Amino acid sequence: MLILGVESSCDETAAAVVEDGKKILSDVIASQVAVHSPYGGVVPELASRKHVEAILPVIAQALEEARVGAEDLDAIAVTQGPGLVGALLVGIGAAKAMAYALGKPLIPVSHLEGHMHAAFLGQTSPRESFVCLVVSGGHTALYRVDPDGKNHFLGATRDDAAGEAFDKVAKLLGLGYPGGIEIDRLAVKGNPHAIAFPKAFMEKDSLEFSFSGLKTAVANFVRHHGLPAGENESPSYRIEDLVASFQETVVDVLVTKTVRAANLTGTKDVAVVGGVAANSRLRQRLTGAAFEHQLNLHLPPLRLCTDNAVMIAAAGFTVWKRSGFCLDPLELDAVSRWHV
Repeated sequence: MLILGVESSCDETAAAVVEDGKKILSDVIASQVAVHSPYGGVVPELASRKHVEAILPVIAQALEEARVGAEDLDAIAVTQGPGLVGALLVGIGAAKAMAYALGKPLIPVSHLEGHMHAAFLGQTSPRESFVCLVVSGGHTALYRVDPDGKNHFLGATRDDAAGEAFDKVAKLLGLGYPGGIEIDRLAVKGNPHAIAFPKAFMEKDSLEFSFSGLKTAVANFVRHHGLPAGENESPSYRIEDLVASFQETVVDVLVTKTVRAANLTGTKDVAVVGGVAANSRLRQRLTGAAFEHQLNLHLPPLRLCTDNAVMIAAAGFTVWKRSGFCLDPLELDAVSRWHV
């Protein structure tokens, strides 16, 4: 079954063709990083306009690279939510138009479920129920995912997502956008135990997260000590140590909660997906924790951690097997908030 996936939930315009939910025939992404970098974050209006410019060329390229025609597709899967409404509407509009013109079924997909399906596209795939940590700029949550693709919510952040904290701390320090990448790069040269930042573990056995206090603690530290000194001044701290300590605090909470979720649910397989799943320190710590607790860790390829359409097409295959197609594709609308 050939499915064209379309993704436009934030600042990546993406299309991909996937066969039977596993075999990747094409994977095309048009990035908007250069557009949003001057602002230190995604500007929704600019994102929507760039999606309009890119959506049709990206779809055309995905079909060309897959060496299939639009008429060869069995269905079209599209991200319905959650995300920026204006951005989502661009992808949904293009997918609806194609489905109507070609007489093809349309499959609405949750962006979060798409990320979860990236766990099946790595070198190893879960065969039993597994705990999935979805961690990105907009989401930090834990789910138990069953073999049939059904998801069971375990806990989420009460305030900022982990990726959001990364981006805001990077902006505070003037490191540029996307902030998570810059922090990961600098942290390698720093001491992760140089500065003690607070960790929010909440109640006993809690599977919820909170990163707003950590973000505030970093801001207070910078307010007290100032930004790293210039060339002719004596710095009171190294920015590499600051970002390494911040990153270690976030990673420690994410790893602890993920292992806790596996223990509480009795599962032996865990996966981490989403943009922050590309963080080198998180991957390193999770690998060590999985070995220590005898868990099977599933990590998607780095390219499939950030927003992409491969995961949407793959999830579309599962949604089709579970629920069928959208009964009235022309009535499909964007959903800004969606809890799977």
